[in-house]
Amino acid sequence: MNTTSKTQLPKIALAAFAAAVLAGCSSVPLDENKAGAPVESRSTAGAGSTAPAQSTVTPVDVAKTDSTALSNLPRVVFFDFDSYVVKDEFRSTVEANAKVLTADRKKKVVIEGHTDERGGREYNLALGQKRAEAVARSLALLGAQSGQMEAVSFGKERPAVQGSDEAAWAKNRRAELVYR
Repeated sequence: MNTTSKTQLPKIALAAFAAAVLAGCSSVPLDENKAGAPVESRSTAGAGSTAPAQSTVTPVDVAKTDSTALSNLPRVVFFDFDSYVVKDEFRSTVEANAKVLTADRKKKVVIEGHTDERGGREYNLALGQKRAEAVARSLALLGAQSGQMEAVSFGKERPAVQGSDEAAWAKNRRAELVYR
């Protein structure tokens, strides 16, 4: 091998790695369905069943959007590994927060996207942003205004739980709704 190819090999490997990382970060568009927010639907009814899905939404009294109502409000949406799909089991969390935001247009929420420790810094920042934006789009579909919401990503920088096992990782893959 001559000297020219020895110096070009690391450059080619670096370029290939960067292309692979960028392709992985942008391989799934955020607008996967017609409504605009990726929402996963998992029906517990058996195959061929025509029974409608039951919603387990906890009602929020819109007259009581004071600090007591906000303190009892669920504010965390958890995600599967390498996913930013808002799962059905967190529909009630999103709906309750949307009701608070639609009842009081002065309220603002920051949606913080987080990931587990696996993956590179840039990839996790992008995934955390997609998670925060998915929750924001779900809130917008339910009536919250875009001016009331801000989506930010912390990637793997602010873990909720320390640890390198599936239990810790599952608690760190989340979006938190923080009212300002």
